[in-house]
Amino acid sequence: DEKFIAQLRSQFGLDRSLPEQMAIYMKGVATLDLGYSYRQQMPVADLIFQRLPATLLLTMSAFVISLVLGTLAGVLASARVGTVADSIISTLALIFYATPLFWVALMAVILFSVTLDWLPGFGYETVGAGYTGLRRALDIASHLVLPATTLGLFFMAVYMRMTRASMLEVSRLDFVKTARAKGLAPRAILWRHTFRNAMLPVVTLAGVQIGHILGGSILVETVFGWPGLGRLVFDALLQRDLNLLLGILFISSVVVVLANLAVDLLYGLLDPRIVHK
Repeated sequence: DEKFIAQLRSQFGLDRSLPEQMAIYMKGVATLDLGYSYRQQMPVADLIFQRLPATLLLTMSAFVISLVLGTLAGVLASARVGTVADSIISTLALIFYATPLFWVALMAVILFSVTLDWLPGFGYETVGAGYTGLRRALDIASHLVLPATTLGLFFMAVYMRMTRASMLEVSRLDFVKTARAKGLAPRAILWRHTFRNAMLPVVTLAGVQIGHILGGSILVETVFGWPGLGRLVFDALLQRDLNLLLGILFISSVVVVLANLAVDLLYGLLDPRIVHK
């Protein structure tokens, strides 16, 4: 009835003007009071911080896998440009980039969990096992392999293509030609001169891709039953839990901003000229 509707409007603060509602919400954000999830019957901040460690573990693992493997594959492809190895690496990168994440995740579960029984296919850890210490860490790591690798394969292809193109571009610059003329070893030219300068655009791309990895984790967490923010976003969308959804988007934005700040600081290590400027 109308009395109950009026009570709900007052409870949610909808009877106030929009500027007042905005001011109340921003005050809450400043104190990490992100509201209350009436679907989950819990404060939004508590829900998010319960799931945040699992998502950070997944996304950072996928980020490291994609960046390290993609960079190494790009260096190898650029060092052997025009050869069979370059063609194979470039083809695999295009395949991983073009294949949908959810399909790769399902095929990984069928192959490595159902058929071969090498790795667990779902969950964060073995339910009811009661592991502690190192045993629990190893159990979580075994559950992490499939989702982290699946999420990392897509972004690995991106880093591989960027590293290859950047390495080829830098290798044509004058200072690399001078290093060759001085008689430096090819390995020293590759890693000390070409690689370090070629990493600048790759690091820039890595900072941008942090937000994309968080977005991609929604699909991966849903398929693998990983109890992180991605799965929580999916549930909040289905339940129209707007308070929870806003809180997750806010925390995700903070994570992306901090990641980009770390990238800016890393720039100074890769190129000291930036610090001096």
